[in-house]
Amino acid sequence: MYPRRNWQEKLTLGECIRGIALSVLYFCVFPFAMAWVQQTGGVEFPVAEANVVYYFISVFLVFLLFWRFLQRNFVLLLDRLPENLTGVAVGAAVWAVADGLIRRIPLPVQNPNEVGYAMEYLLSPRATVVILVVLMPIVEEMLFRGFLFGTLRRYSRTLAYVATVLLFALYSVWQFVFSYGRADVRYLLLAIQYLPSGLVLSWCYDHGGSVWSAVLLHMLINGLTLLRIVNAG
Repeated sequence: MYPRRNWQEKLTLGECIRGIALSVLYFCVFPFAMAWVQQTGGVEFPVAEANVVYYFISVFLVFLLFWRFLQRNFVLLLDRLPENLTGVAVGAAVWAVADGLIRRIPLPVQNPNEVGYAMEYLLSPRATVVILVVLMPIVEEMLFRGFLFGTLRRYSRTLAYVATVLLFALYSVWQFVFSYGRADVRYLLLAIQYLPSGLVLSWCYDHGGSVWSAVLLHMLINGLTLLRIVNAG
């Protein structure tokens, strides 16, 4: 129906180097910097508003550092629109089914992400929606799919899937292991809840070839997740 093209890595060497630099900033530097900013002067800013600043800075850097890559991928989105839209639609359907099944698995701890999102939405609904549905997907898809998956896919499709899905899942929960005064490895079990989204987002990018289709799917997943959390509360 739509002939498959050979999947080609689309990041230049310079973009790969910038991807490494932004990953270090986003995953290692910014979280600690924002925590310090929130405590500056002894005044703690609302979490959602502080995170909006954090993600706006991150999105700005994504566009600044990867403008040409994002342009090329937007052309690919339009050039292969049926494949990319199919990727979004199929990915959303598979995620909905898999997510519903995985959430039936009893886990020893509650997901702090969902508790935090519910509280943030209650205090700052607009800021929370902007973060989860708009800003977060752009940053994370550029780093996890555009950079990590795209770079590894050049050498091994299997490695690209395994590394991206596992790292995405662990990234979503690892911080909770050390958040309550002692190490509690039970929170790593929550990573299983993020495997379906990591898998379908990687497949969507692999199938359509444009990181923008993965961004759209991530926006849809986050929007539906936030809707579920708010309604459950």
